[in-house]
Amino acid sequence: MNLVLFGPPGAGKGTQAKILTEKRGLPQLSTGDMLRAAITAGTPLGLACKALMDKGALVPDETVVGIIADRYDQPDCANGAVFDGFPRTIAQAEALDKMLAERGKKIDLVLELKVDDAALLARVESRIAAGGPVRADDNPETLKTRLEVYYKNTAPLLGYYGGQGKLKTLDGMAPVGDVTRQIATVLDGVKV
Repeated sequence: MNLVLFGPPGAGKGTQAKILTEKRGLPQLSTGDMLRAAITAGTPLGLACKALMDKGALVPDETVVGIIADRYDQPDCANGAVFDGFPRTIAQAEALDKMLAERGKKIDLVLELKVDDAALLARVESRIAAGGPVRADDNPETLKTRLEVYYKNTAPLLGYYGGQGKLKTLDGMAPVGDVTRQIATVLDGVKV
């Protein structure tokens, strides 16, 4: 099963993707994690993407699609994967559909974690206030920019996947365990 976890930055996609990996054996394909690893390693790709990510801007589609295709071709993705943070634009969704079709696969389901913007800002502020680990792009100003980019470029994917009958909207404001149970209920009812 190939799933897309969808929602604004900070909605809990990464948390739920990790749970799906643990409980269902679906690898988490997080473009953000892949790009941050490239930055940490100091690769040319990482250095080229760092300035964009630090400002909350999107990395070029061809770069992201290439990273995803290489990762998807690994043996652990043979039974599907959880796409976390990708696609972020209609063009990326179309490229993902094409890449999967070339492999005889498709996106089976898109799970939208619906959350409130004010709550997302409060989450970032509480992580900072608690002194917990935060990423360089994890601050209120950058989150506001990321939310603007999300609504302009990514939110239109709701219509794209909704039109294909693949979209399920879940309450992302619920506690983590409740969101996990909502996802399990949806997945247990899907035939692929």
